[in-house]
Amino acid sequence: MKESIIREIEQAMLPYLDNAQLKKLHSALNHSLWNKQITIEEPSELFDDEHDNTALLEMFLSAKQVEGCSEKTLRYYRTTIVKMLSNLEMGVTHITTDELRQYLADYEQDSECSKANIDNIRRILSSFFSWLEDENYILKSPVRRIHKIKTTKPVKETYTDETLEIMRDNCENLRDLAIIDMLASTGMRVGELVKLNIADVDFDNRECVVLGKGSKERPVYFDARTKIHLKNYLLSRTDDNPALFVSLLKPFNRLEISGVEIRLRTLGRKLNIPKVHPHKFRRTLATRAIDKGMPIEQVQKLLGHTKIDTTMEYAMVSQNNVKISHRRYIG
Repeated sequence: MKESIIREIEQAMLPYLDNAQLKKLHSALNHSLWNKQITIEEPSELFDDEHDNTALLEMFLSAKQVEGCSEKTLRYYRTTIVKMLSNLEMGVTHITTDELRQYLADYEQDSECSKANIDNIRRILSSFFSWLEDENYILKSPVRRIHKIKTTKPVKETYTDETLEIMRDNCENLRDLAIIDMLASTGMRVGELVKLNIADVDFDNRECVVLGKGSKERPVYFDARTKIHLKNYLLSRTDDNPALFVSLLKPFNRLEISGVEIRLRTLGRKLNIPKVHPHKFRRTLATRAIDKGMPIEQVQKLLGHTKIDTTMEYAMVSQNNVKISHRRYIG
């Protein structure tokens, strides 16, 4: 109870005192209250934790939207934070490190989810409480002392050249062939692929500008084979939809992410190729580029990553290349 009252007083004085003064205040409050018995006869009507939590969450999400977070990311943030708040049933300004640690431990046990999922939740909570700290709603983020959760990193598979050729040879239509080529040669995200319009494609220079995460534009490049297959597909179309890829049947609507995923999954099952999905093309391109000597900074630009660490997670360096390099430089 005393700790809660001290926190509340300190938070109220936060806009008016510097760090040294707040430290003195904390010491004075502890000294004055250490041997005092405190009871609360009636609940305070000055604060409505549920209302305050909702207001702070909405302000946080608005700040993230301004920073360029996608609607999908904002929904994930909202769901994660609301679940935490409803579980702890208290105002965000009163939540402590121990309570958040216990919440994460209970969540992992109850949901039986992976360590990676728990660390994603920790990162979102860290972002939320860091924002509260930066905006002077709390003294210090309670997530600061909850460190990154160690996770196992399984080696993620990539497509071999043979697998890519098998998929190309077994495409039932020109559109699917062009999709496979675009994903394989550009490394673009499937969400970027379905947003493309015909006007976005520069066939002379074999490039196009995609709209990536955070509404950031970047150029991507495709090879000569992709150019030929893409042109053949566009020449076969009879619709006037400006979208680069459309459905095969009338009314020829813009193809959606789920449509691409279903077509690739169906093709994989037909050919007995495991785990065929759009993102695997992106990882394959990153791995191949690094194996062939492309500087990691350029791969980062190509994939549109903000942090180079993300690029390193995508790229699975070939063990055979490690062996060759060892013999060349060391052995």
